[in-house]
Amino acid sequence: MNTKVLVFLALLVGMGAVLHTVMPGIYLGMKPDLLLIFMFLGIMLFPEKKYVLLVAIVGGVISALTTTFPGGQIANPVDKLISAFVFYGMFTVARKQTQSLVMVCAITAVGILVSGFVFLNTALIIAGLPGTFIGLFIGVVIPATVMGTIAMAIIYPVAQQIIRRTNFTVSA
Repeated sequence: MNTKVLVFLALLVGMGAVLHTVMPGIYLGMKPDLLLIFMFLGIMLFPEKKYVLLVAIVGGVISALTTTFPGGQIANPVDKLISAFVFYGMFTVARKQTQSLVMVCAITAVGILVSGFVFLNTALIIAGLPGTFIGLFIGVVIPATVMGTIAMAIIYPVAQQIIRRTNFTVSA
């Protein structure tokens, strides 16, 4: 593993962890997971399975430590692993077709929806939900998807520009 990439991924996860920590719960203790945006950004910038696994594990542990949702300590790592590899698969297939910002935003939205669905199902099995599944999905996951997609539309071009301007290269 490349040290430069690990440092960059650590910075991304750190920024996501701060946002995840300060984001208040919006409905029954569940809060939008903005750590996902930085996890997905790391996957797009460094699309290799080893980095996907690493950022998913670290993101899952950190989000589990900062969750306010009952059962979230188990649901977060499960959700991050599944959604990271679903996102990686979608990105791998989609980038062969286009490299547009619309594609990035579309797969980000799907990734957040998958993450929310897996999180709620895992929490339902582990600890039960404090409200209805559909209520939590509509009340938290849908707004988180909108917020995350808008955030990615702003952050992704900036991150690409930073990578280009710093001549960031990854050598094997």
